[in-house]
Amino acid sequence: MGSEGSRVVVPRNFRLLEELERGEKGIGDGTVSYGMDDPDDIYMRSWTGTIIGPHNTVHEGRIYQLKLFCDKDYPDNPPTVRFQTRINMTCVNQETGVVEPSLFPMLARWRREYTMEDILVNLKKEMSAPQNRKLYQPPEGNDDQRVEQKGLVLRCCIL
Repeated sequence: MGSEGSRVVVPRNFRLLEELERGEKGIGDGTVSYGMDDPDDIYMRSWTGTIIGPHNTVHEGRIYQLKLFCDKDYPDNPPTVRFQTRINMTCVNQETGVVEPSLFPMLARWRREYTMEDILVNLKKEMSAPQNRKLYQPPEGNDDQRVEQKGLVLRCCIL
């Protein structure tokens, strides 16, 4: 018989597989989604997320791309979250696109039970918060989107 108050701790990879399965099935109303960035990454560290901006905000109709990085200590510690698409929000570093844990309560008070889905849903809610819903946003479709160095491809052509 189990002792009272004991709980099963799901290993990291099982937890990430659960999150991947949930992400592939689709979340809620379809305005938030996520999945693995590199299907060959056996450590399941690099993820992408998408948030469609909420109605009645300056974010309405915009599509925001994010990168989530789950280090080896996830889910005990939160992933690093970074907007690829430029966005003006009080919890996002304007230079790097990183969601600052000290300015985003969910990351500041991280709990093992939280998921990447929870982060994306809460970021979408944060877009609707009074301090963010009317902030000036960088123009859409700018060529200024953030790109990871490893994602750069050099192309050349012979004329």
